[in-house]
Amino acid sequence: MMLEEQYAFSKSTQKLIEKILEDDHAGINHIILPKGDALPEHYTNSNVYMIIISGTMTLRLTGQEEHNYPGGSIITIPFHSKMNVANRHDELLEFFVVKAPSPKQ
Repeated sequence: MMLEEQYAFSKSTQKLIEKILEDDHAGINHIILPKGDALPEHYTNSNVYMIIISGTMTLRLTGQEEHNYPGGSIITIPFHSKMNVANRHDELLEFFVVKAPSPKQ
């Protein structure tokens, strides 16, 4: 019997939003955005940790100017922040979103 569980995520050059895991402790999403693509504006439903794998994320939060974050960055965003995430750069943007605690209902 194994104690660990393995989860897979996709590779793509197209827009991709996939839920990897959601349990009582955390939610993990994997997102890929080509140049010019964005997520819909929304409010965070938990404490959010964005782990940027590659590309550059353009992020605007409640009442702030846009900021750019390169691959290798980890960004923390507090609960109930208004958020805009976009890829305004040539390189494909790939990142993971970790929500803790899980917003699971």
